[in-house]
Amino acid sequence: MNFIKTEIPEVIIIEPNIFGDERGYFFESFKEEVFNEKVIKTNFIQDNEAKSSYGVLRGLHYQLPPFAQSKLVRVIKGEVLDVAVDIRKGSPTFMQHVAVVLSEDNKKQLFVPRGFAHGYVVLSDEVIFSYKVDNKYAPECEGSIAYNDPSLNIDWKLKDDEVLLSEKDKYCNSIDKINVFNYNEKLY
Repeated sequence: MNFIKTEIPEVIIIEPNIFGDERGYFFESFKEEVFNEKVIKTNFIQDNEAKSSYGVLRGLHYQLPPFAQSKLVRVIKGEVLDVAVDIRKGSPTFMQHVAVVLSEDNKKQLFVPRGFAHGYVVLSDEVIFSYKVDNKYAPECEGSIAYNDPSLNIDWKLKDDEVLLSEKDKYCNSIDKINVFNYNEKLY
């Protein structure tokens, strides 16, 4: 596996070694020992899967302590633009983001650490999206940022009239109106 640091060093792209022949392919999508050494020592406690159609945008979501979550995300079928936004006030990369295309073809994964908001938009007709989390879901600690907050300047690769949002995601706050993490706060 290749572990690639992004413009925000804590957000890491993971490229697997793919072994393929006329029968198909094989790759290791997660190996705890290697992940702990190359990325961060964490304990993923749950795997989730979501199916969505073209234009569905999920995010930008996060959870505050004590239920902050890291995510390791990937696409099983289709293609998404996946985005991680630094919401650690005082961080040198506060309000900056990393955007990566994840697809069934490139098999890349993205590690989204605690202290980041996360979202993705579906670029293919359909997607099956899979992710690991290292803390339980706690609705009382959940927060969301408007995907189209102009201060974030995220190019979602779709026009606004193509984007499909949940009712909850239609009414998110801008980043200047949310509870954010303190950069010096211990999150792990």
